[in-house]
Amino acid sequence: MMGGIDRRTIGRWALTGTAALTLFYILMPLISVTWLSFYAQEIPSFPPQGYSLRWYASIVGNERFVSGLLLSVQLGVSATAIGLAVGVPAALCLSRFRFPGREALNNLLLLPLMVPGVVLGTALYVFHVEAEIATGGEFQILGSTVGLLSGHVLVVIPWVVRLVLASLAGFDRTLEEAAHNLGADRWTTFRRITLPGILPGVVAGAMFGFVASFGNLEMSLFLVGPGRTTLPIAILQYLEWKIDPSIAAVSVVQIVLIGAAMLMTDRFVKISRVV
Repeated sequence: MMGGIDRRTIGRWALTGTAALTLFYILMPLISVTWLSFYAQEIPSFPPQGYSLRWYASIVGNERFVSGLLLSVQLGVSATAIGLAVGVPAALCLSRFRFPGREALNNLLLLPLMVPGVVLGTALYVFHVEAEIATGGEFQILGSTVGLLSGHVLVVIPWVVRLVLASLAGFDRTLEEAAHNLGADRWTTFRRITLPGILPGVVAGAMFGFVASFGNLEMSLFLVGPGRTTLPIAILQYLEWKIDPSIAAVSVVQIVLIGAAMLMTDRFVKISRVV
């Protein structure tokens, strides 16, 4: 006892204080960017000269930001759909079957998460160049939307495989056996038993895959073609010539959209079960 306060109370206060400081440290960049987006002056300085919403209004009038946002959303949705079509069967195969090369295949599917984006973008760019040379220019993939989409699919697949595998690890397979005993075929069993059971992993994989695709910069720099620009590239190009709070406003809009999607998703499917 120390003045009526025991060691447990002091330890609890110290733990709570440490957790609060850590949380504040993590959230500090988000708070700073949000605060900066409301500055009235064009050149950021402290203390602010006033507050305004004009930087949010300027986003709509910036064609590069709007077109970049639309392309990023299109790429994210398309890459997520293709990633789910490839990743879910791959995760089921890795979880249910034992075959030679299984570990190598598992490592191969997760490899894009470990390879730096610059290295992955360079490798894909060289592959596209070599593919065009080998086909005599008939296979026009360099700088095309298809080539860019193929790179984003590679970013999505590891998230889907990883999170679906985590969901399958806790799945009770006796439910599938019971469905087979009652006369259900494989497709019906998957649609009505397996898929609802692993739905949190599928949704979480889709969500994280979309976020990874939507915010991808390093790889997209190598694959984007003339006249096309994703939102992260549009922000980078804007920063090369001008620095004002509109960049912070764009960042806040991205954070709000992604946060809203996560909250809506978690309302119907508890992502915390696999994340």
